[in-house]
Amino acid sequence: MILTIGSVNIDHAHRVAALPGAGETVFDKGYVKSLGGKGANQSLAARLAGAEVRHAGAVGADGAWCRERLAGAGIDVADLVTVEAATGHAVILIDDAGENSIIVHGGANRALTPALIDRAIGRARPGDWLLLQNETNLVAEAARAGRAAGLRVAYAAAPFDPVATAGVIPHVDLLAVNAVEAAQLARHLGAPSESLGVPVLLVTEGASGAHCWTGRQKLHQDAFRVVPVDTTGAGDCYLGYFLAGLDDGMPLDEALRLAADAAAIQVTRPGAAEALPAKAEVLAFLAGRDAGQGTVGA
Repeated sequence: MILTIGSVNIDHAHRVAALPGAGETVFDKGYVKSLGGKGANQSLAARLAGAEVRHAGAVGADGAWCRERLAGAGIDVADLVTVEAATGHAVILIDDAGENSIIVHGGANRALTPALIDRAIGRARPGDWLLLQNETNLVAEAARAGRAAGLRVAYAAAPFDPVATAGVIPHVDLLAVNAVEAAQLARHLGAPSESLGVPVLLVTEGASGAHCWTGRQKLHQDAFRVVPVDTTGAGDCYLGYFLAGLDDGMPLDEALRLAADAAAIQVTRPGAAEALPAKAEVLAFLAGRDAGQGTVGA
């Protein structure tokens, strides 16, 4: 089982020809309001990959539909509470090349309490995964409590904060960062990320694929060639599928390939949560790759 203590956002996504520079105002080419947040995205990805998922966190009264969407996907939301603050939200700009720029308002995601964390962890079993990100408060406290309860702790260190990340790492079994975050972490700590002693380190590198280090091995997984439409949420898709694979007992290399397949499909579609592929689609994509079929999105 995967317990996510994480963010739930309302995404406001705007399509633009090019990302605006400083002081520049541009008209958008389209607008979509949808469910987002790194925590919610990762929970949905893991659930679509077949994992049993529980999501703990907070939304405001304006986020009731977000709670319903997660529950409708088969995610246990008993510990996703409603608070006085507004639901967290993100303003996302996506350009014609599929690159994005994002501003996040924490809102209810920053209103978690120790009692909520203790209740959610108390419902988990030793050996379950606890999945955390930097979009909520009390991340280090949750990691520490999860480890003490015998859970395996996975941590997506984004949005990246070197001080916060350094405080969580001692309690982590799986650290997930992208290449930029890995470099920032190495500079902050004065040592390569792979030397931190984390049991599993996952570094995603966009079109270059991903690397995974353990105490015994280093694995590389190529990214599959696709025509990208929107890269929003691709890292969340990757981690959710990867963690679901590990939770199901997959070897690391198989879990990496499953995650790469899922992320390849994700970036060919607009949006974040609504672009996540179902496992059947991922397996069909993998079968097509093995059969030598062409690129997706071409």
